[in-house]
Amino acid sequence: MSKKLNKKKKLSLTKIEQRRILIILIAVIGLFAIVTIKFYKVMIIDNKKYNDQLEELTHNIVEGPSTPRGRIYDRNYNIIVDNIAVKTIYYKKEKSISTEDEINLAYKVSRHLNLEYNKLEKKNQQEFYVVIHPNIANSKITNKEWTKLEQRKLTNDDITKLKISRITDEELNTMSEDDKKAAYLYYLMNKGYSYDEKTIRTNDVTDEEYAYISENNKELKGFNTRLDWERVYPYGDTFKSILGVVSSSSSGIPAEDKDYYLSKGYSLNDRVGLSYIEKQYEDYLRGTKELYQAVNSHELKLVSEGKRGNDIVLSIDINLQKQVEDILADEVTKTKSEANTQFYDHSSVVIEDPNTGEILAMASKQIVNGKIIDNTTSILTSPVTPGSIVKGASILVGYNTGALHIGDYIVDECIKVRGTNEKCSYMTLGRINDITALAKSSNVYQWKTAIKVAGYNYSRGMTLPLNQTAFDTYRAMYHSFGLGVKTGIDLPIESVGYGAKEDTKAGNLLDFVIGQYETYTTIQLSQYITTIANKGTRLQPHLLKEVHEASETEELNKIIYEKKVKELNKIDTKEEYMNRVHEGFYAVINSNGGYGRGYMNPNYSPSGKTGTSQSFIDTDNDGVIDKETITSTFVGYAPSDQPKMSIVVVSPNSSRSDTGNTFASTVTKRITSRVTDAYFTLNP
Repeated sequence: MSKKLNKKKKLSLTKIEQRRILIILIAVIGLFAIVTIKFYKVMIIDNKKYNDQLEELTHNIVEGPSTPRGRIYDRNYNIIVDNIAVKTIYYKKEKSISTEDEINLAYKVSRHLNLEYNKLEKKNQQEFYVVIHPNIANSKITNKEWTKLEQRKLTNDDITKLKISRITDEELNTMSEDDKKAAYLYYLMNKGYSYDEKTIRTNDVTDEEYAYISENNKELKGFNTRLDWERVYPYGDTFKSILGVVSSSSSGIPAEDKDYYLSKGYSLNDRVGLSYIEKQYEDYLRGTKELYQAVNSHELKLVSEGKRGNDIVLSIDINLQKQVEDILADEVTKTKSEANTQFYDHSSVVIEDPNTGEILAMASKQIVNGKIIDNTTSILTSPVTPGSIVKGASILVGYNTGALHIGDYIVDECIKVRGTNEKCSYMTLGRINDITALAKSSNVYQWKTAIKVAGYNYSRGMTLPLNQTAFDTYRAMYHSFGLGVKTGIDLPIESVGYGAKEDTKAGNLLDFVIGQYETYTTIQLSQYITTIANKGTRLQPHLLKEVHEASETEELNKIIYEKKVKELNKIDTKEEYMNRVHEGFYAVINSNGGYGRGYMNPNYSPSGKTGTSQSFIDTDNDGVIDKETITSTFVGYAPSDQPKMSIVVVSPNSSRSDTGNTFASTVTKRITSRVTDAYFTLNP
């Protein structure tokens, strides 16, 4: 009986096991089916997709060097910046190369290159000596220092620095000429980021040097050649400071701009515009680099062609620019030999099209120790006290507020306000109207008007309380002309001049309205006069005119961008008021007794305004203003009815007022006359 039960038990256990086996078999078959389907999908359906991914993972794409930048032209399509091909030898460290292999390479290659190894610094020699004489270098380390290294109290870098510092001059003197050449080449091969491309020789590479590297680059691991490029300037230094500069192939992207350029897809060794036009229009001027596929460590397969950068056309007339620079250099030199010009050192000019905002010429020349240098960037960054040239904006405030009416007569006399010294015009003019006030640059006319704007009538010895609203009203008018605000010129740097943070004295208002309170840059003064010239529209001044697609020939390709006239604002005033300012500016140059007579040839039908201001300078650089000087300025335009040009001339510190010598240089007048003659000769 018990045997039967055991038999049944065995039979029942076998069935359970069979069920388990069946379940496992079904699961295995299911999993196998899933794997088969997946395998089929990978091998058949998605075969191309995974092959493409494999291709992408196993084929390294390498960028070529920076391609030549676009050319820069002037408004008449004269090339003012171009490129020339330059033979270059470079080195790019291979990841598998050892220090010993690099040393051997340095010795081998240096015998075939004309290297200026005299530039090798002592530290570099010591570093190389340590590498080629390891036993001697090791002997420089004491047992105590080796123990500290084992105890991690010193690092390997610490030990290396100790070795280098202990190589003596006597030991360095044992280095042969070949050693020094190799040392210098080894330094060039390893300076900067480890695996970045290093420029070894450029500009003056001989045919023999170029051929040696080109023909043996497979054996000279990491060394190769290419045709690089450099910027050239057919007009020499004319306008060069504003054209800007480009980084070299060895310096690449400036460290301070690294994050910005890397975020835009640049490489660290890419060449970029560093200043002014080259920097401002980097996106247009940069080329497209060639792309290669790395076949092996020595061979590259071209994937896509590189392309030169787009060409840009500037608003500058390079022939006018050259004449302006020559005139400035001549006049600055002459002026420095005149009496009473101890602190004078430069003059600046801007010529602009008041209808478009296009800069036609801008230049500044400075004399330093008898030598003329370029100072054009100061037009954007160095403010001056403008003087009476701002009276066009000041008189509009009088009209707008009702403090002054067209044709109003006011007595020009010395005035006295409590708490200030007596204030006078250059000379007492008597009873004059608004036109004569502009023509003869009456300060008193502006002062009496400003007192009315502040809510008072002038009487001798009166108290003039501070009226912030009056300041704000004048300042708002000045700002609408571009004085005291950025002009928006298309360059990466521009200053706004000096504006008072707080107006604390009512008397400052009287200085403000005659251009003796705040300071403005020359480019701001240019925007101011163009706004008057075109009767009230403030335009953005600009240097870019057109962008042309990169061309494979010497000819310009199609236009891909054209700079449009950009209106920033209109002057809030009546047309009749602006017309009255035009009459006054015309009288400055063309009426009897007008202070601007002789500045511009009357045949051009000119208008303008002169300015003479007190300036203050720090002559000994101790941070304290210690001398008073006179700055002379002029703004003008022509022809008066339909202006096609405006001009600003600024000559800071052109004379002194503290010597008893009354001589004042006419440098601003001479420059204005000569420059406008040059303009109208080129543009009759």
